[in-house]
Amino acid sequence: MAQTWAAFATGAALSLGLIVAIGAQNAFVLRQGLRREHVGAIVAFCALSDAALMVAGVAGLGRALGQSPLLATALTAGGALFLLFYGLRALQRSRHPAALAVVADSSAISLRSALVQTAAFTFLNPHVYLDTVLLVGSVGAQYRDGVQWWFATGAAASSLLWFGSLGYGARLLAPMFARPRAWQVLDATIGLTMLLLAALLALRLKAAL
Repeated sequence: MAQTWAAFATGAALSLGLIVAIGAQNAFVLRQGLRREHVGAIVAFCALSDAALMVAGVAGLGRALGQSPLLATALTAGGALFLLFYGLRALQRSRHPAALAVVADSSAISLRSALVQTAAFTFLNPHVYLDTVLLVGSVGAQYRDGVQWWFATGAAASSLLWFGSLGYGARLLAPMFARPRAWQVLDATIGLTMLLLAALLALRLKAAL
């Protein structure tokens, strides 16, 4: 049971570290939350998209890794290096913080237009495939005997929590995110979290060799 909760927590931490950053998707969700316009549909789309990509990554890579121990070792090493790079980059961002700009205008958009824009922000971002599918999938696929699905559940739950908080708590979060200092603390936390996960992957790799 301890292993399942550890996998859940690892998935949640990794997912949160990857999605909590200044970007077009987060800015759009926050903007719509401020306007109280199609918030539920947008939050659901973002969370379900993340969950589907994460499950696809864990499932597909899980089968591939089961057939190739060498690939598992390579992906573990690659994941550790990427997390190291991502963590260092987040710490670097924390030294030069920026505020999240939210476009405020009076023009309303339809539900269809909102979902089309959300889909574009989600699927036209190349990092979603590197982060959500490959990285989350490679880390989650290291687990066996069903524990990988606890990892995927934690990652998906973290995504839902973030987008829900961003959309429905926009009026409370916007003043905080408008301050560069808040992003500085957030980026520093993300950086340290990523470095910790990189160290855990490195230890797993050492044990496997």
